[in-house]
Amino acid sequence: MSNYADDPRFPGPDPYAPLKDLPSFTLTSHDLQNGDQLAADQCAPLNISPQLSWSGLPEGTKSLAVTCFDPDAPTASGYWHWAAFNIPVETTSLPSGAGKTEDLGVGAVTLANDAGMKAYYGANPPAGHAPHRYLYAVHAVDVEKLDIDPDSTATVLGFNLYFHSLGRAILWGWYENK
Repeated sequence: MSNYADDPRFPGPDPYAPLKDLPSFTLTSHDLQNGDQLAADQCAPLNISPQLSWSGLPEGTKSLAVTCFDPDAPTASGYWHWAAFNIPVETTSLPSGAGKTEDLGVGAVTLANDAGMKAYYGANPPAGHAPHRYLYAVHAVDVEKLDIDPDSTATVLGFNLYFHSLGRAILWGWYENK
């Protein structure tokens, strides 16, 4: 298994490189092993978000955010597949498929992804482009509620997370449409 940031199979940059270096914590999944190919149900059109569990959050964490980003999309800005925030700090996991509901079943806020859905949109790289990475990140946030308009973009969430994240854990997989 390689690190998502230095694997030569993938054409895009490390999207977290220009951001603050934050401490990590434990992030696991029953549905995804770090660096493995995504299962078919985690891809479009099924769009089943993987189960995620986390522990060891940094001191001062008051809420969480979950994102899924494809830095290898043939755009200048990558592709957001999932962006949810204001997840209560007491939440320690999300079940498979939680991304089908706007509140993730825990009262969170889900923003529209780049497919225009307020939900998880599974992997769907253009046929023949290259393998793409899907970076599932859980962000430890220093406030209970981020004051973000629910009609904002995932990029607006990312901007706010830059100023409010205490830690970040990333679990990644890849997929290719040949």
